[in-house]
Amino acid sequence: MTVEEALRILGEKGYKPTGKREALLRLLAREDRYLTAKEALRLMHRDYPDLSFDTIYRNLALFHELGIVHMTEFDGERRYRFRCPIEGHHHHLICLSCGTTQEILACPLDAMWDQPDGFIIVGHKFEVYGYCRSCAEAMAH
Repeated sequence: MTVEEALRILGEKGYKPTGKREALLRLLAREDRYLTAKEALRLMHRDYPDLSFDTIYRNLALFHELGIVHMTEFDGERRYRFRCPIEGHHHHLICLSCGTTQEILACPLDAMWDQPDGFIIVGHKFEVYGYCRSCAEAMAH
């Protein structure tokens, strides 16, 4: 997902691509990691000192609803990042410290069982939380 693609989606769905929305999308593209609404607000505060938490949160929720961003929840907070560039079924390793992600191309569910008897699976999410090499090394020192 690029900022331009996201702006196109907003326009197609009837949402005005405001300067703040574009700035939030550019932030997500630049950071390329999971961000909380609080982090996004802090990072945008210099350019938009009157920006509210509610505005950030509502726009992140809108971006998620439109499929522009992926949302996950850990440590009691929702976190958002641009939709993963890898198409197709895959999962993620997520660093609890910096929010970076690494794709897991194999599906652990495939190793667990075939289609369960009497149940049709239509979706699932598998995320592994831990620390990337850089954060783990920084914590060790």
